[in-house]
Amino acid sequence: MAFLHVRIRARWPHTRIIVRGDSGFCREPLMAFCETHPDTFYVLGLARNSRLQHATGRELHEAARTQARTGHAARVFKELRCRTKKTWACERRVVAKVEHLAKGSNPRFVVTNLDPGAWPARELYEGLYCARGEMENRIKEQ
Repeated sequence: MAFLHVRIRARWPHTRIIVRGDSGFCREPLMAFCETHPDTFYVLGLARNSRLQHATGRELHEAARTQARTGHAARVFKELRCRTKKTWACERRVVAKVEHLAKGSNPRFVVTNLDPGAWPARELYEGLYCARGEMENRIKEQ
């Protein structure tokens, strides 16, 4: 990553770099690298676990009630500050998308170092993170 970062900065010194990836990329070395380099950000999928699901229990209940009432998928977003017990060096911003569909709940989580003032939860998840999946679809078409 450092070599690539140096090459990008040599050519585009003031470009904001945003690394998007699924939970396979959600590792301390990558997040710490981005956090220590100016204008280098990340939005990474975060595998759900019992602590995250517990922290979003109220939102899941709210989404389930809305879906039952309307018959349509319901989404609720929540901001969290989290730190893993062993693998993260610091507390980080986690955005939860708590969704309830006719077939059941579908919670998803991302971790980021982007400012919540510039990237509120819904816009971060739907506008930035989900665009990663759409980009992967275009790559597969090739």
